[in-house]
Amino acid sequence: MLTLVIGGAASGKSAFAESLCMQSPLPRTYLATMQVWDAECAARVARHRAMRAQKQFATVEYPRGLEAIALPQRGTVLLEDLGNLAANELYDPAGAGEAAADAVLRGIEALRAQCEELILVTNEVFSGGTAYAGDTERYLRTLAKINNAAAQRADTVVRVVCGIPVYYKGTKR
Repeated sequence: MLTLVIGGAASGKSAFAESLCMQSPLPRTYLATMQVWDAECAARVARHRAMRAQKQFATVEYPRGLEAIALPQRGTVLLEDLGNLAANELYDPAGAGEAAADAVLRGIEALRAQCEELILVTNEVFSGGTAYAGDTERYLRTLAKINNAAAQRADTVVRVVCGIPVYYKGTKR
């Protein structure tokens, strides 16, 4: 089963996605996509790992190159989040560059083949205005392509607004 959870910044999308995982059978894998750039990022990752361990998540850090992943176990996978993954693929010198969206989508398919349930967390795009500085529009278009394709493939699509899940596809659990 594939579930796509969409929401704006601080919408509650991550907490909602975690609650879905907690309803799913073990084992649980938390696939973290944040790039660790400095000591502050490393401390944040350590804090998040400790919180997830209490919820029986095995954490796997994978900031890019998702199509090569080999999960340690089947079960439920929570990928947090597609926005970070898209940026890492698009802008990291070792990333896919202009082929970022296709690389992420191939990675999603590789994950689906290795788990019982895959829950993807992503950001809303193009809801913040129409004029973007620098390369922001390139990033947003890449993430929109990923979100649209993931939504088409998903069994369930949920948008979280102010902590409230709104189902667009599939049924509430």
